[in-house]
Order: sequence, then structure tokens, then C-alpha cells
Amino acid sequence: MRMRSKFVTGAVALAAVTSLAGVPAEAASGRERGNDRTALQRDTDAIAALGVAGVQARTTGSAGRSVVASSGVSDIGTGRPVPPSAYFRIGSINKTFVATVVLHLVGEGRLGLDDTVERRLPGVLRGNGNRGDRITIRQLLQHTSGISDESYPGFDSAEEYYAHRYDIHTPEEIVALAMRHRPVFEPGRGWSYSNTGYAVLGLVIEKVTGRPWYEEVSTRIIRPLRLHHTVWPGTSATLPRPHLRGYQRFESGGTLVDVTELIDADASGGLISTTADLDRFFRALLGGRLLRPELLRQMQRTVPVDEETNQIMPGARYGLGLSSRPLSCGGTYWTHGGDQLGYRTRNGVADDGRRSVVVAMSTQFNQMDSALGQEKLAHTLVDNALCHERTAPLADQAARTRQLRLLANVSSSSSLSSRDSNPPSASRVNQARDDSGPSAP
Repeated sequence: MRMRSKFVTGAVALAAVTSLAGVPAEAASGRERGNDRTALQRDTDAIAALGVAGVQARTTGSAGRSVVASSGVSDIGTGRPVPPSAYFRIGSINKTFVATVVLHLVGEGRLGLDDTVERRLPGVLRGNGNRGDRITIRQLLQHTSGISDESYPGFDSAEEYYAHRYDIHTPEEIVALAMRHRPVFEPGRGWSYSNTGYAVLGLVIEKVTGRPWYEEVSTRIIRPLRLHHTVWPGTSATLPRPHLRGYQRFESGGTLVDVTELIDADASGGLISTTADLDRFFRALLGGRLLRPELLRQMQRTVPVDEETNQIMPGARYGLGLSSRPLSCGGTYWTHGGDQLGYRTRNGVADDGRRSVVVAMSTQFNQMDSALGQEKLAHTLVDNALCHERTAPLADQAARTRQLRLLANVSSSSSLSSRDSNPPSASRVNQARDDSGPSAP
């Protein structure tokens, strides 16, 4: 389950952002990128240097070639390195899977984005000003329903974790807890992230299809895409092997607490996966393999996030289970982050669909400076990876120009024939292109 405490609030956010000067400088800016592997490793190492136990990043370019970099360890106790196929809890990335299923049902005519919750789940959203007859499916997907997350189950301390990590919460129970609170705002009149809203969507999917949300995700997404390492854990508190152990720093200056074991399998963040499977999922989704064009356009119709979130993620906008953020090299990328106790995952697909990236981190911090520093470094990694192919062709063209000038000078001053001199030089140019990764045509 997601952390119950607010990630960051009001003026504290601004103070924490100004403290990021202490973040490790190893992460490259958009203008200091090397080749794929070198830059990715540098950015991965920078995240680990902040105190994150284990980091794995995967990028895939326009030619379909993937590059993987890792740093730190998968288990602090044993010191084992991070395996390339490590499992981890994906947290709220689960919401994009659920949103895709909902849009499938819309495309089949079995559900409408502007259907009210009351029509599908009579009497479920009621009390303390909550009215299911005024909240739509679209608003649940877009976090504009106003449903409170104040009582959403979670942990603020190691003691709470040890006491309640094996507790089982039904979606009905989670929704009932939310109904004890007044809405954050009137439906459609604001934006506020709501895990409870996606618990409601899980119930809607089951009502419409007669099957649990995770079975529909498996049938419609996991099996067709052959995501063999994406699983729903049910009531199991463990992860498949090999996996990253998750760690949480609850107190400032405190030790990392191993929080790997946890029962949490609801529609807002229950799945377990790998960087390879998540990369394949997002590339398929944004590449139009999972949704018809008109449905994908609905998913990508965004609204502004609240000011608190915008301070953490400048320029972010939210669609239907998918968000967008600006790139330093121009354009935007599509993403959905995943924060789970002990795990943080970030990802992105460039707006042209040619390049993608996933970074999984096996540590969460309750302290604002560390948490925001981790967020900034993860965004830097994503931005560098997605901007690489936009900047690499310029560097390649400059290198080719220098090579051609060199060849011209050699040709004019040497008695060697062009047949003797050109092939070795051309070979070095091709090798340079190979080393820098595939360039955009």
C-alpha cells in the first residue's frame, strides 16, 4: 500500500526543493550526454549514491535495442548485485493497467466514461457529502472525483509496518473508510490523487465483467503481450525470485528498514513486475497495440495537476491513468510513476513513441530532502535517456563532418588512391555510430 502521510506539503515543498543543491552531481544534464550505456550507468550510480539500496534502469531505442544499467545491491544483508530480471512492486503504475482495461470496456460499449458510479455501483459512494450519482468513471480515472484518501491504509513508522504488514484490506473496506470523510472538492472542480478512486474502478470492472480486475488485466494485457514476469500476488506477502528487497527510511538519520514482505494487491497498486515487462507494456500502449486510436486519445487528454504535485513534478499533467511531463530537449513524454512501501519506479515513453525508459529503485525515504533528491535524479535519468536520440544525431553529424574534412586533407596530400584510404576511415565512422547507439533517421 502507498504511504499514508502526504509526500510533501505547502511551503515545506519549496524549502525542500531549494535544498537539492546537495544532490550528487554525477547525473548528467541534457547537454552533457555520452553514449547510451555510459550516460545510463552514470545516472544510475548517482541515484545509488543518494542512499538507494538498489537501482536498475532500462532504455530501449528506436531500433528496439535495450540497454540495462544497475547500481547498488538487491539485498543489503548479502550484498548480492541487482539481477537484470529482478522483480519489484510496481505501485501506482498498476493504475495504467487498470485504466487500459476500463478503456477496453468503453470500446466494447459495456461502459461509458461519463457513466456515473451510482449507475454501476448503487449506494457505494454515499455519506458525508459523497455522491456516486455525481462522480463519473472519467473522474475516477483522472483523479478529479474529489474522493478523499485520508484514511487509505498505509504506514508512517516501522512499528506500524511490523504490526500491520500482513493485514488484508478488501476494496469495499477501503472505499468505506473514504466515505467517513467529506470530499476534497466537488466532482470535476479540482485535482487530487486518489488511490481509493482506483479501488472503486476495480469494483466497477468486476461489476461489468463478472471477473476481478486482475483477471481482466491478465486476459487483456499480460497474456497478449507475453508479460511473463508480471504477476498479481494475491494474499502472498512475498515476491518471486530473483527480486529486489525493498527498504524504507522512516526516520531522519535512521537505518533502512527491510519492508519487502507486505500484503497489498488492490487495483491502485497491486502488481509485481520487472523493468523489461514494464518497458514492453508502455511501448505497446503508446504504440497503439492495446487501444484503438480514439481511446488512446481519450487517455492522453490531460488536465493540470494540483500545485503541490506540480512543485514536485514541474509541468506534469494527468490523463486517464497516464500523465505527461515536458522534456528538456523539447516535446513531452508519457509516464506513470509507482510509489510503494520500499519501492519507487519511474518510466517514460517519448511523445513520438521511439524511445522508452524504466528505472526501478528499491528504497523510499520519508525525509523530504532525500525524497525530493531521489525524484529529481530519477527524472534526470528519464530525461537524459529519452532525449538521447534527439541530440545524438547532431553529435554524429559533427563527427562525420570532421571525418570527411580529414579524408579530404589526407586525399589531397597523399599519393594513396581513394580505394586504399577510404575504407579504413569509413569503418571508423561506422564504429562511432555503433558506439553511440542507434541514431534517429
